[in-house]
Amino acid sequence: MLYHSLLSRTHCSSSPSSFSAMPSSLTLPSISFQKLHSSFFSTNGPSRSFRFINQRSRISMSVSAESQASLNDALFSDYNPYNAFLFPGQGAQTVGMGKEAQNVPAAAILYKKANDILGFDLLDICINGPKEKLDSTIISQPAIYVTSLAAVELLRVREGGQQIIDSVDVTCGLSLGEYTALAFARAFSFEDGLKLVKLRGEAMQDASNAAKSAMASVIGLDSETVQQLCDAVNQEVPEAEKVQIANYLCPGNYAVSGGIKGIEVLESKAKSFKARMTMRLAVAGAFHTSFMEPAVSRLEAALAATEIITPKIPVISNVDAQPHADPDTIKKILARQVTSPVQWETTVKTLLTKGLKKGYELGPGKVIAGIVKRVDKSADIENIGA
Repeated sequence: MLYHSLLSRTHCSSSPSSFSAMPSSLTLPSISFQKLHSSFFSTNGPSRSFRFINQRSRISMSVSAESQASLNDALFSDYNPYNAFLFPGQGAQTVGMGKEAQNVPAAAILYKKANDILGFDLLDICINGPKEKLDSTIISQPAIYVTSLAAVELLRVREGGQQIIDSVDVTCGLSLGEYTALAFARAFSFEDGLKLVKLRGEAMQDASNAAKSAMASVIGLDSETVQQLCDAVNQEVPEAEKVQIANYLCPGNYAVSGGIKGIEVLESKAKSFKARMTMRLAVAGAFHTSFMEPAVSRLEAALAATEIITPKIPVISNVDAQPHADPDTIKKILARQVTSPVQWETTVKTLLTKGLKKGYELGPGKVIAGIVKRVDKSADIENIGA
């Protein structure tokens, strides 16, 4: 998870479309790269993709399911992130978001669709709060997902906006934002993505209720020292209270999850490891650790029932900071995501190293833009709100 409200008060140190008419499926296990390449340019949405499929585009072969997964993922092995869309995660929500989106019909209709799926007036909560309700896991996750995709529609009607959307080479999102990125990349429909996000929020809240756990951010240390701090804590607490790094956000800012007692010990020991400060996070529980294990089976069942296809452009996973093209692999990654540390720092550094020219943060808040700037002050990134 990204805890955006925290970042407005802390510091990370510097360091070197339309969602209708989804395609039904890809034909597997026999695949023609030429046909696959052509199909991506025949639908609305991101279109500059798969430039790296050159000689392989003439290859057609039948392989085993396991080999097919590897073959599919190879489609994105040489991606170039010249222009990227980045989507925020839980914590970016703020009362009043979504108001501007009502001036754009394509954006407004997303909230209407959301109301039907969720069974309550999401837009009213986004615009009017109360804050406590909007901040709850089961509300904030759908709210950020919808508002972020509404921001895409606001960009689309801006002069030159469609050209920007068409120029996007890669997309990613922090924790929850990975679902938004997959929807933008047309791996699944807006509606199916929202249903998954709704269930995800409910499952994570239920898992949090089942065990006493917490999260805290450690400020001012590198990741190796934070790991040493966690190791010292774990020597003093029982298994059920142990802690681990849950979010590699950026240099100098790492979120740690664990049992309540473990987090308390971490807070007491942090100064001795020369941490500038720790801050308890206002979240339901120890996200991105084994404390979320009860949510996995529910997510696996929902993902199994959801049609997911190869994204039109690479979508970087939070689990391993790599893009995946194989639909079954994407499903497995999304199920693992709630118990796996978020590799956001690696994701940002990889994009910059591979030549990111322009990034856009779409959705509420400006924290992701701030993270990118703190990793590389010269990075060009713009926020598109809704």
